[in-house]
Amino acid sequence: MERRPLETVRSSSEPLAAQGHPAEMQGHTAEMQRQTGAGIEAGSTNAVLKNTYWLLGATLAFSSFVAYLSMSAPRPGILVMLVGFYGLLFAVHKLQNSVWGLVAVFALTGFMGYTLGPIIGMFAGAGAMHIVANALGMTAIAFFGLSAYAITTKKDFSFLGGFLTVGFFVLLGAMIAGFFLQSPVLQLAISAGFAIFSAMAILWQTSAIVNGGERNYITATVTLFVSIYNLFLSLLQLLTAFGGDE
Repeated sequence: MERRPLETVRSSSEPLAAQGHPAEMQGHTAEMQRQTGAGIEAGSTNAVLKNTYWLLGATLAFSSFVAYLSMSAPRPGILVMLVGFYGLLFAVHKLQNSVWGLVAVFALTGFMGYTLGPIIGMFAGAGAMHIVANALGMTAIAFFGLSAYAITTKKDFSFLGGFLTVGFFVLLGAMIAGFFLQSPVLQLAISAGFAIFSAMAILWQTSAIVNGGERNYITATVTLFVSIYNLFLSLLQLLTAFGGDE
C-alpha cells in the first residue's frame, strides 16, 4: 500500500486545524454562546414589550368604554373602590402566569373605568369637558415621552424602586391625614405627589421591561395602567384647582 505524504495527510485535516488552538476554539465558542444568549434575551425583551403595549392599549380602550357607559352612574363609595381595586389586584398577581390573568386584568381595568365614569360625567354636566381633554392630552404626552426616553436610552431606572416604596407610604399617610383634615392645600399637594409618583413608576416599569428585569407582561401592563390612571386623575384635579373650576 502506498504511504501518503505528510503534506497530504495534513491537508486532509485542514478544516480541523483551521479552527486554531484549543484555547482559541473555546474563546470562539464562548463568544458564539454570548451572542446567541444576547439575541435570545433581546427577543424575549422585545416580546414582553410588544405584548405589554398591546394589552395596555386593549385595556385602555375597554376601560374608556366602561367609563363612557358609567358617566351617569352614581359614584361608588370609598369602601367599594378599595375592596374592588385591591381584591382584583390580588387576583391579577395570583393568576399572572395563566390565561385567567388576562381575565383578571380586564376585570380590574374595567372596574377602574367604572370608577372614573361618574367623575367624567360630573365634568360633562358642568360643561367642563375641556379640562378633561387637557388632562387626557397631558397624560398622553407624559406617558409617551417618558416611555420613549426609557426605551431609546435603555437607562436603568431600577434605583427608583426605593423611592417608589417610600413615596407610596408617604402618599398613603398624606391621604389618611387629608381625610381628617379636609385641607384643599393638602389635597393639591397629594395630587402633585401622585403625578410625580406616577411618572416615576412609568420610567421604572418601562426600564424594567427594556433591561430584562420584567418578564411578565400582565403585571407590567397593570403597573403602567394604574400609573396612567393616577396621573390622569392627579392632572385633572390640579387643572381644576388652578383653572378656577369647582
